Parts: sequence; C-alpha cells; structure tokens
Amino acid sequence: MDEPIKNSWDLRQEIIRLKGLEKVQGEAIAERFSSPAAIFSTVYSLFPKSSNTGENKSNIFNQDFVSILSRFLIPLTLNKTIFKNSGFLIKTLVGLVSQKASGYVNEESVVGIFDKVKALFTKKRTQAKEHYPYSL
Repeated sequence: MDEPIKNSWDLRQEIIRLKGLEKVQGEAIAERFSSPAAIFSTVYSLFPKSSNTGENKSNIFNQDFVSILSRFLIPLTLNKTIFKNSGFLIKTLVGLVSQKASGYVNEESVVGIFDKVKALFTKKRTQAKEHYPYSL
C-alpha cells in the first residue's frame, strides 16, 4: 500500500490489488504442499538451523542414526534392567542423565570401539597361529 486511500475509487483499486496478491500467495502455498517431498521440506524449514559452523548435537536432524537410537535405548534399557524396581523419581533422573550421556554416543565412537575390539581379536588370533601353526 503505497498511497493512502482517499476515496471509493482508491478503495476499489486496493481491493483488486489485494485479491491479486491473495491469488499469487495461494498458488505459492499450494505449490509448497503439492507433494510429500515438498511437505517434508516445508516442515524441515520450520526448525532453526545452527548459527555456528560446528555441528549442533542437540538438533535431532543433525545427528546420526546411532545417536538417535541411543537417546531411546539407553534410558529404556537402564530402566528395564538395573533400575527395574525403582520409583518414578529415580527413573526420571536416570532418563535425564542417560539422555545427557547419549550425546557422547555417536557413530564414530561406536565404530572406534568396534575397531578396537576387532583388532584385539585379530591380535589374539595371530598370536594363536604363531604358537600353534598347525591347529585348525
């Protein structure tokens, strides 16, 4: 709205302009929700992006699969095994602490531990072959 409305003619022109603007914006909205991929990208754009250059581990979309899985499995496993007969307060505290601890569990740490265990077994196997070269 550039000019103030002074008479009925200006009012009619403004109504026509607003109806045209409404039509253009309606088409833009319909385009954003035209397919499932468009809907997903629209919903994804609602979440704020991290302003820093490093990864933001608190954002669920920036985490790898192992981190997301550990956020649910660690509290569930602890509450079903070790703290099975505990009260609500203890289970809540365990959930909060394990949620914080699961931030340190990611795909790289799991792969690193797996590689260390694999190297340990490979080392044991090579030592066994050195001591018993004719064994099965």
